[in-house]
Amino acid sequence: MSDEPGGVAYRIEDLAHRSGATVRTIRAYQDRGLLPRPERRGRANVYADAHLARLRQIADLLDRGYTLASIKELLEAWDAGRGLGGILGLVAEVHGPWTDEEAARISRAELVERFGGRPDDAAVAEAVELGVLEPVPGDEDTFLVPSPQELSAAVELHRAGVPLSAITCHLRELRGQVEHIASRFLEFTTEHVFARYLGEHPPSDAEATEAASLVRRLRPLAQQTVDAELARAMRLFATRHLSRHLAAGQLPVEPDGARRVEVAAGTMRAVERLVGVEHAAAFVTAAAERELQARTLDRLAANGPLSTVVDETP
Repeated sequence: MSDEPGGVAYRIEDLAHRSGATVRTIRAYQDRGLLPRPERRGRANVYADAHLARLRQIADLLDRGYTLASIKELLEAWDAGRGLGGILGLVAEVHGPWTDEEAARISRAELVERFGGRPDDAAVAEAVELGVLEPVPGDEDTFLVPSPQELSAAVELHRAGVPLSAITCHLRELRGQVEHIASRFLEFTTEHVFARYLGEHPPSDAEATEAASLVRRLRPLAQQTVDAELARAMRLFATRHLSRHLAAGQLPVEPDGARRVEVAAGTMRAVERLVGVEHAAAFVTAAAERELQARTLDRLAANGPLSTVVDETP
């Protein structure tokens, strides 16, 4: 490295050391057009502070989840005079937490205790695969719990008698359905809200800042909508489920020997208009008894001798 009037000049090895990238990576970035070519001075290639700054930008964008192809587009926008501040703010907003829930840690011993006191390595491995638990590097007896609420739900289900295998199977199914809901919500908001920011080229700094503000405002709506609709659906289906099971059993007998029966609301309204509200129950009872007596008489008559003739003469 040398200090010259035109600024600091780096050899490629010095640039690699200062930036944290390897020499091979720097050359690959040059081949992809992510990094400007070095200046040729005599027989040597020299790099400047601008190259170091660009390498640090690339590393930051990679950490944020960008691909090299998208980074190239962003850097081309930067080179064309469009700022990256708003875009990085948008990326930070999207990558930020989508819940107020905070991750926690749990030891293997505590985990075993909460699930009945019997170690189950297969269940732990499956929980790790599902992301319910995350191993802590260097500590095989401690796990990170991204969602303590989700783990608590599994604990309560297990205490209620649900096997761990059934819980994980249910979670896999539920996760697929929830991911579909999330995908549809993103498609919906993209079509009606964010489409104007997502053209062929990266948004301007101002547009990205505006889009980040919209993400911040709309972020809670997905969970609020799903919570409300889940509550509605649970109430509806739980009521139907309970009614179906109660109807399958014997109906309770009233103390006086009567039994309650369901009559269509439209039928009861017609009866009430005919005989009045206060006489409706008695009318329905009498009508049912008359029908029963009529059928009994019909059955008795059908079983009588065919030759029987009633003599009407005195």
